[in-house]
Amino acid sequence: MSTELVSAQLFSKERVLNNENFDKPRLSYGYYLGFNVYDYNIDYTTNVMDIQVLKSAGLNVGLVGNFRINDYIDIRLEPGLVISTRELNYSYTYFNGISHEEKDLIREIQSTFVHIPLLIKFSSKRINNIKPFIVAGFSTALNLSSQQNNPEDNSNNTFRVTKKNLYYELGIGIDLYLNWFKFTPSLRGVFSIQDELVNDVDPNSPWTKNMTQMQTRGLFINFTFQ
Repeated sequence: MSTELVSAQLFSKERVLNNENFDKPRLSYGYYLGFNVYDYNIDYTTNVMDIQVLKSAGLNVGLVGNFRINDYIDIRLEPGLVISTRELNYSYTYFNGISHEEKDLIREIQSTFVHIPLLIKFSSKRINNIKPFIVAGFSTALNLSSQQNNPEDNSNNTFRVTKKNLYYELGIGIDLYLNWFKFTPSLRGVFSIQDELVNDVDPNSPWTKNMTQMQTRGLFINFTFQ
């Protein structure tokens, strides 16, 4: 082997491509695991102290179905299960003139969603074994813990939210082509496009009277394996 050829191989920026034909099939599948942090964007009737939303990390798990349009555009369906917990902390000002206990200032909202996003993935050109992308689309979710049809409300310590929700989603990520599979870390924002609040029966309820609407905002960190 000539000295020039050895030198070219050592110092070339081109690397050996893993799974060079991985993206060629029209259909491909995989699964993802990840974490989420959900928040609420709340609009108010009058100018009072905001309700504080305490957030905690939740879990995402699901499947991926990918339909390849061309080298740069894919359509993805990512049905999964999303578990999250949020806590609403009220100020004493919401209960002026109303007898209440300390526990009345806190409402915990636990949610288990069947989450179904339909996304369009816009990828850059593959560079060696990486391929950055952006993703956008819409999703629907069925909240199995919504309590929407529960006749009991906050007067019985039950905060109700809607069962069916719609969102738009925006995100970024990077495909990493490994020897045996493709690994994809991604970051995605999820934003509700509808009001999720179910008002209490009492129109003067201190928990819901001052809310005009309540919408989810979420952040997903997913790790996909294909």
